[in-house]
Amino acid sequence: MDDLRIKTSFGWLEGQAENGARAWKGIPYARPPVGELRFEAPERPAAWTGVRPAKTFGPPCPQPGETAEKYGLPADTPQPCEDCLYLNIWAPAKRTKKPLPVMVWVHGGAFVTGTGADPAYDGSGFARQGVIAVTINYRLGPFGFLHLAPLGEGFVSNAGLLDQIAALSWVRSEIAAFGGDPAQVTVFGESAGAMSIAALLAMPDAKGLFARAILQSGAAQTLPAEQAEQVTGGLLLLLGIERSDAHLLKALPASAVMQAAEEMGRMLGGGPAMLFQPVVDAATLPVEPLEGVRAGAAGGVALLVGTNRDEGEYFIRPGSAPMPLEGAILGVELMTDIADAAALVHSYPHTAQGQADIMTDLFFWRAAVRLADAQARHAPVWMYRFDWTSPVHPSLARAVHTREIVFVFGNLQVLESRLGVTLGQDAQRLAGEMQAAWLAFAKTGSPDTEMLAWPPYGEPERLTMIFGEVDESAAVSDPAAGKRALLGL
Repeated sequence: MDDLRIKTSFGWLEGQAENGARAWKGIPYARPPVGELRFEAPERPAAWTGVRPAKTFGPPCPQPGETAEKYGLPADTPQPCEDCLYLNIWAPAKRTKKPLPVMVWVHGGAFVTGTGADPAYDGSGFARQGVIAVTINYRLGPFGFLHLAPLGEGFVSNAGLLDQIAALSWVRSEIAAFGGDPAQVTVFGESAGAMSIAALLAMPDAKGLFARAILQSGAAQTLPAEQAEQVTGGLLLLLGIERSDAHLLKALPASAVMQAAEEMGRMLGGGPAMLFQPVVDAATLPVEPLEGVRAGAAGGVALLVGTNRDEGEYFIRPGSAPMPLEGAILGVELMTDIADAAALVHSYPHTAQGQADIMTDLFFWRAAVRLADAQARHAPVWMYRFDWTSPVHPSLARAVHTREIVFVFGNLQVLESRLGVTLGQDAQRLAGEMQAAWLAFAKTGSPDTEMLAWPPYGEPERLTMIFGEVDESAAVSDPAAGKRALLGL
């Protein structure tokens, strides 16, 4: 029981033993961002008296859809609400004398969906192998990523990123009580979580909060300020609120804000462009993340960066009708910093497969390579590509977006349960390789392991670990040289 009761600066917590680890769930890392605190930077949580139970997850942040059904959340998980700034911790079953490395997971979901309570992110597998694992919630959609700083006092931009910084600050000050080493924090995330981390690399307030970072299927990405202001203006128009009366935003029901955000998405055609994402803002994210990294903003922070071979087929099914070329060109220009994408788009077949490849190459892979090249000037970088497929289920025939997550966490049973399949020894072996590499990176600063030699990335070799190709993973020199040349990288 003593190992499950932990004293923090805010009060006592009591967790529980599960899956061969100790877990504490639903820990508040900030005050509820409600009422006057809506759309403001997160504030330190309030203290409590007595022993606070930490055995159930906190509520997911407001988002479209039925979260419990979507993620298979435990039945006792509260419904989504604005009071959602909670984190979860997994530690080894027995406390060790030596402080352990810490891994903090930032979930994906296009900045509009997701929760740290997703069973795919269960951190007990990491804890059983000697690290402290943390998952977090952060504000999403209009509550987390509206560009509101131009509205004046009482409003911030990039609130969701500020939540992530608040969670990392909480970890720095409190994780030692759980057996973690605050000087050995690795932040890792996928998709929007990885894009968030790219932003954190350039944010002054995040400096020093983590020593290493892993970016899976996401890199530097922002919404241009002009477009972000248009999104804010459109939301205000739908809500019937003048800019001069912006304070009324804080009194509206959360459901009204969400409905207006969803309506705006429908009005814009529901395409691939993300309305809610980080934006360059003087007070929070003063430079484009890639520009900041290139200039050394994250000097000394080792990176592990990678993508999946068929990312785009998660979003564009190969058998569907392709979107008109004009729309495809505009989509690329909105989702990248490519000013004139016509020539690039025309170099791909005008088919759904061709457009899926465009998304894979231009949005995911190009961004990852550019970030790796930028940071390799200032710290060690490792790159990977996830290629694993399986014939046991149609959705496993391609290495699509999100597929690597359960391998990294060692939670293959979640994928098996969701698809109703049994995965073979190749999947088990690959999960062991990937989790060992991620653990080694968190513990030593290098993903190189006895089972898998993984040299750093850099010019001219551009060595990249290919996971799941044929029978064994291996580092390959410049595996897509032709594509890189086409994209001018």
